[in-house]
Formats: sequence, structure tokens, C-alpha cells
Amino acid sequence: MGGTQNGKAVDAGSVKNVTIVGRPISKLDQCPKPAFYVFWLVKLNILMMLLGATVASMLDKWGIVKTKRAKGDPRTENFPPLGNSFDATYTDHIYRQSTDVVNRPISGVPGAIVRLKDRYSDDHGWTQKYTGGETEVINLGSYNYLGFSHRSGVCAEAAAAHIEKYGINCGGSRQEQGNHLVHRSVDRTIADYLGVEDAIVFPMGFATNSMNIPSLVDEGSLILSDRLNHASLVTGCRLSGAKTVVFKHNDAKDCERKLRDALCQVSPNTGKPYNKVLIIIEGIYSMEGTIVDLPAFIEVKKKYNCYLFLDEAHSIGAVGPTGRGVAEYWGCNPRDIDVMMGTLTKSFASAGGYMGGSKKVIDHIRRYSAGTVYGVTMSPPLIAQVETAVSIMSGRDGTDIGRRKAIQLLENSRYFRKELRKRGFLVYGNNDSPVVPLMTFYITKVVEFSRRMLKHNIGVVAVGYPATPLLEARVRFCLSADHTKEHLDYILEALVEVGEETNTFYGKKIHDE
Repeated sequence: MGGTQNGKAVDAGSVKNVTIVGRPISKLDQCPKPAFYVFWLVKLNILMMLLGATVASMLDKWGIVKTKRAKGDPRTENFPPLGNSFDATYTDHIYRQSTDVVNRPISGVPGAIVRLKDRYSDDHGWTQKYTGGETEVINLGSYNYLGFSHRSGVCAEAAAAHIEKYGINCGGSRQEQGNHLVHRSVDRTIADYLGVEDAIVFPMGFATNSMNIPSLVDEGSLILSDRLNHASLVTGCRLSGAKTVVFKHNDAKDCERKLRDALCQVSPNTGKPYNKVLIIIEGIYSMEGTIVDLPAFIEVKKKYNCYLFLDEAHSIGAVGPTGRGVAEYWGCNPRDIDVMMGTLTKSFASAGGYMGGSKKVIDHIRRYSAGTVYGVTMSPPLIAQVETAVSIMSGRDGTDIGRRKAIQLLENSRYFRKELRKRGFLVYGNNDSPVVPLMTFYITKVVEFSRRMLKHNIGVVAVGYPATPLLEARVRFCLSADHTKEHLDYILEALVEVGEETNTFYGKKIHDE
């Protein structure tokens, strides 16, 4: 029996001896580049689009040619623009044309299969109209890594029971009347699962980073941050007031070089030596699919007596024999990581985030974090979902379902990546990562790619600027333990057909080598 509830899955029993621990980082674990001329053609493509958009804007402004698009409120006509001219042109004339492939509304639970509400636009994407129909698609867009997103089952039953017993809101912050027994219980559950002394939960993943980093460092501190860190981490760094130095993606050597250089100077804010140094990394990077080289960063942290902050939003539950994240994946001691952050929205199909670490660190966060002082607490049914999912993954429920889910997800990730590369697609990231970016580079291609995949009843995420660099648009697949081999094979067949139609086989030469 595999990790899915419906359909025939890859037999988890047949892969029970699969290696699910870390291995040396290879070139294919990073971001291989296409032929040199591809980026020049992409630049030309963008230049032509911007030129056309600029001409259209001028003709519309002068009343020569009226473009069919929504007009602004005349009362705000003389207001200063909120963005620069490039952003306005890009948004109005390029992004707006492709809004049918983003923010697609769903109906029902986003499991391996999801229903999309049918809609269309007759004004170039400014508004969307609903037909009343729905389309059932294979879901490759949700972070349902472990397949816990279900309408029924033990997790749903536990959540319903918590609603009956505790209601849906505790009303108040953790420092006041909002601190309930259920919150202390889930704190303990997560701490035990991570293998750390203590933990604390928050109701929102983004705020778990942005509101807590300022409680750990201040204007006299130094932060070393990966250049591809999530916006929530970047926001937290900015709010802290600390000096932030960015290092190359997943490159511990570059981190060490920049740390060494920074320590030779004083804080530009205080004129004194830095009072502390915090290195911030992610477990799995959500746009690249790379897994952090954790042992190398732990070595730097120990060598220079720094603090290490690990964001496991996409790696907790998604890697490791029992889903305990990159520390388990690499065989590292979790207590070598000072702050272990993660979200509860993805692998555990709930909401919110957590911070884990030593009791001293977590008590400090409890006392000084804006999230605990001013923010509301997690809803009891969300807590029940988390506790039940963690119980399954840790084996405390008395079954091996959790391990089977972890194995199933790993097998799906390796199989899907291998087959994509075999077919000539350029894929970023680590073979063991369930986040699989397929590079199209052209914004125009990624939009058309998503539209054509939908015709095959497959829902994918099309990602472009500003979520990615302007020249590196991509399709991102998020695999789940609930995806069956039949699902993956059908998807691969459709991908080859759409790849031929859009000419997106940029990995043929790279992967052949």
C-alpha cells in the first residue's frame, strides 16, 4: 500500500530501502543554464513586448487608437503614480493579458485532484466572468506534499471535534487571554517532532518570519541572507534594522567570505562591532527546488560563533525519512540550528507557522515578538489538524502511514524529475525536492504553456516577473504523496506534447552531457 488514498500509487513497499538522506550537492542540484543565445532571445522578446505596450499606451493617451481596457477613476487622474513607468507598462499590457493563468479560483479541497471554476475575459484580462461551470484537473499547484488535504479522515474529524469543544477562536494574543491549553499542547508536539527543547506557533506563515526576526536582531547586528530567500525573510531583515549582507544562492563558501569581510568592519548603524551575527537560509527554495547544503552552513556557524536561522516552509514534512526536514535529511543535529522556522500550511494542510529552538530562544520570542504581543492566536481546529498530521508522520498513531507518505513523495519526486530530464526539459533543483521548476524563460511561453496544460485537464503554476528574474520564467510543479504513477505518466505525456508546441526543450544538451 502506498501513500495515496485513491488510485494506484507507486508501491511504497517496493521502495522501502530507498535512500532518503542527503548526498553531496551536484551541478544538477543547482540551476543549470541553457545555451548562451537563449537569454539574448528572451531579452529581445521582452523588448518587443515593452515597445509594443509603450506605443499602445501613447496612442491610447492621445486618443488615436482606443485600447479595450478598464479606465481609472477620473477622481484619481492627477494622483502621483504608485509605481515606476516600467512596472505600470508591464502590469497593464503584459501581466494583465495573462491573468487567466494566475489566481485560478477553485471549488472544493485542493488534493491531488481539484475543481477549477470556469471563467473568461473579454477585456484583455481586466475582468473575469464566470460561466457557472467547473473543470476537474490534476493538481500540480498546491503545496499538498504529504496528501493531508482531504475533506474527510482522521485529521478532519479531529478538527471538527476541536470546533465543538473549543470554538474557532480563542480571542486575544499569546501574552493575554488567547494563550489556551491547545496552544501549549501544539507547541510541545512540534518541539518533540523537531527534536528541540521548545517551540511556539503563530497563525500566519509570512508573519512568523517578518514579525519574529526583529525580535532576534537589531540595528547593531549583522545578517547574512541567501539572495533567493523568501519575501517574508527579506521583510523581517528590513524591519529589524540590522545590516544585511546577501550571499550567493546556497553557497556556504561565499557566505563565509562575506561574513569574514563584514567582521573586519563595525556596524554602520552604531559604529561599534556587531553584537551578533545571524545567518538566514531556507530548507527548500520554493522557486528553484534546491535543497540547502545544511552541513556546510552549520560548519560556518560553528566556526564563527554565529546564530543560524533555518526556514523550513517547504522542507518540513517534505524531506527526511519521517518528514522532519533538512536536518533529518542530512543527518544533522537539530540543536545545531538556533532557530528552526516552518509553516503549517503546506505539508500539514493547516495554517500558520512555528519557531523551534532552545527554551532560552523561544522564551525570548514569547516575550519580545510583535506576533505574540499584538497578534491573535491560532484557531483550535487548525491546531487539531497539525497535531493529528504530526502524530501520523512521527508514528505516534501506531501506524507506518507517515513513513509511507515520505517514501511515496520521494519516489514521485525522483521519478518525475528523471523523466522530465530524459525528455529534454531543463529542470532546476535537487532530485529529492518535490518542488520542480521547468524552465521556459520566455514570459509568453510560460503563459501559453499553462493554458495548453489546462486543455489536458492539468493545473500548473506559471511563474514570471516579479516572482522570478525577468529572464527566467518557469512552470512550477508541486508534487504530492497522493499523486499516482498513472497521474505522473499522463502528465509527462501532456508535457511532451505541450513542450513540442511551445518549443521548450532547453535541457536536451545539458542533460545529455
